[in-house]
Amino acid sequence: MSGRPLPPRTPRAAVPSATGPWLSDGPQGGPPQAGGTLPAAVLFDRDGTLVSDVPYNGDPARVEPMPRAREAVDAVRARGIPVGVVSNQSGVARGLLTRAQVEAVRRRVEELLGPFDVWAVCPHGPGDGCGCRKPAPGLVVAACARLGVPVERAVVIGDIGADMGAARAAGARGVLVPTPVTLPEEIEAAETTAGDLLAAVRLVLDPEDGSGHGPRAAPIAWEAR
Repeated sequence: MSGRPLPPRTPRAAVPSATGPWLSDGPQGGPPQAGGTLPAAVLFDRDGTLVSDVPYNGDPARVEPMPRAREAVDAVRARGIPVGVVSNQSGVARGLLTRAQVEAVRRRVEELLGPFDVWAVCPHGPGDGCGCRKPAPGLVVAACARLGVPVERAVVIGDIGADMGAARAAGARGVLVPTPVTLPEEIEAAETTAGDLLAAVRLVLDPEDGSGHGPRAAPIAWEAR
């Protein structure tokens, strides 16, 4: 939200770009899902979704997982589906965060929640005109390209409208997990909502489970696309 894991391989360092996102790879799992009822990748927003939202946080000691976050991400990993993070971090552009701080927080998130197959981070501000800052599609597209999966078979799970907008713009599916800061209009506009992160993952992994909450807790039906 803020401004808003075949054998392991050595992670690559984040690659900064003047116009695109910072990308970092984790240890890669098996081949991506080719079809059927499961997505090819699940991409999570960071702040407010995986971990508590601490605005412009550069301190690993302040990283606190959201309820059931580890259980949710592990459920995706258990199905052999790649997991990634797509995160706006405008604190970099605002001079409030350094790349080293963003990386330190990333490492702490992985200490708590396990390794992710890809991270895509937008370091730009709202006025920079980049194509990666959510709700633009760039983070989702870049993460899927790095994973080698079709974007239309990816799911983005997040807590605000920008996350859903990025999914929609990229051609992916979105699942909104509202928090106290989620605007009513963002909930109303969401195609699919869930009461918590684990419920969102269950909607993605078990379309007949119906674990979501609210009128838009529809299962993810890939055959319909």
